[in-house]
Amino acid sequence: MAEPVERPTDEPLNRWGGWKTPKYLKRGSGPDDLRLVAGSAVLGLVVAAGAVLAAGPWDSGQRKAERDLVAVQRRAGGAHHQERAPDGPAPAPSAPAVLGALGVSEGLTTAAGTGSLKAALAPLLDVPALGTVRTGVVIDTATGKQLYARGAGTPMTPASTVKIATAAAALSALGPDHRIATEAVLSPDSRTLTLVGGGDPTLDATALRALARDTAKALRDGGTTSVRLTYDTSRYSGPALHPIGPNENIAPVSALMADEGRLDESRKGPAPRSGDPAGDAARTFSGLLEDAGVTVRSAPASGRAAPGSRTTATHLSKPLSALVERALTNSDNDIAEALARQTALKAGEPASFAGGRRAVTATLKALGLPLAGTRFADGSGLDRADKVTADVLARLLALAAAPDHPELGPVLSGLPIAGFSGTLGDRYTATSPATGLVRAKTGTLTGVNSLAGTAVDAQGRLLSFAFLASGTTSPGEAEASLDTLATTLTEGGR
Repeated sequence: MAEPVERPTDEPLNRWGGWKTPKYLKRGSGPDDLRLVAGSAVLGLVVAAGAVLAAGPWDSGQRKAERDLVAVQRRAGGAHHQERAPDGPAPAPSAPAVLGALGVSEGLTTAAGTGSLKAALAPLLDVPALGTVRTGVVIDTATGKQLYARGAGTPMTPASTVKIATAAAALSALGPDHRIATEAVLSPDSRTLTLVGGGDPTLDATALRALARDTAKALRDGGTTSVRLTYDTSRYSGPALHPIGPNENIAPVSALMADEGRLDESRKGPAPRSGDPAGDAARTFSGLLEDAGVTVRSAPASGRAAPGSRTTATHLSKPLSALVERALTNSDNDIAEALARQTALKAGEPASFAGGRRAVTATLKALGLPLAGTRFADGSGLDRADKVTADVLARLLALAAAPDHPELGPVLSGLPIAGFSGTLGDRYTATSPATGLVRAKTGTLTGVNSLAGTAVDAQGRLLSFAFLASGTTSPGEAEASLDTLATTLTEGGR
């Protein structure tokens, strides 16, 4: 059984009221829309990340934040020298070209620059804080060229960075516009109503209330005012409990749950979890039906919908793109496991841990990734049986940045922003050169620390990277060392 994970550090920056002091970092130095990330100056990136905080990390995704940013720029001027309002600041200087001429002597894509990058990263990977085994890969996303590699093909326990692979597989298989349905269906004799779970872990009381209201109206229109209520979770199969066991980091995996089975008012991070999330959701729905004027004759019972049942009402989740962004920003284990099972269903596999493993593997193989030695035991990264290479993660991130794969864009836009959002919200200081320029997924298990994402270098190039470490003894020191590696990428060529 996997050891419990450390409680994730996922509180965001204090909304411009003051920069949080990082727990572990005490050092003095160190996209939805990829063009925005790679083509903006540091000031523009800081403003963009601030807009992300104001809009929320996934409510319609960072795309909403970018629309807000455009509105701000129209009023205030900025890096693109748009029309300046009378009360706005002077335009900021333009950033250098996103794709500078290949072959300039200081560039990281030259032989000399690659050597300089190796010289800079090698000693940082050798620090004792990164444990007994450490690997890393850096890729120039514009050219696909590998700029740095150590142990690129060594299978490592990735912890939560495996969510990058899970998300990419789901987006590739289902598309970013896919929505997960939760249905209320009525038996042919109009006596039994069944709440059918489709696997949406983001279903909440508000959604259930709307579903109950629509269901009640459909029942009344058909002359039915009293029903027996059952709930159907048959869309998923296999064990409900994650191999890590009952844990505050994840609820039992079920096709039907509300608020991720949380027993408090939280929306992210560890929380007490229900042992019966499907039953709890059905009981909530039963009460809401009563409020809407439908008599429920008995307590909800588990059972499959009768053959020939007809749909009375449907609730659709937010698009898959938004679910992916939320899963990556907050390292949401429940959503990640749902993404793996949705991928399995699309592939015709059972919606189970084993089916998810086969479907994710097959989907990523079809994308042309080198999967030798990899194993996707779960979708969340809580299972130590997961094995992924730094090469696979860095290549996958580079693929998400490629114009040939726009469907993978939410993988980049969902990554936490250094110093601003999600699990990187308090890991970079206000003065860190990486703040706003690094977007990365964190990973933490006892003895395992990882960081994989993108960084904008001094020339405006977007680099993808993955650094994986095992045998670590101090999570704080390991995180600080990984953050230093990412920071070094932003400083390359200066």
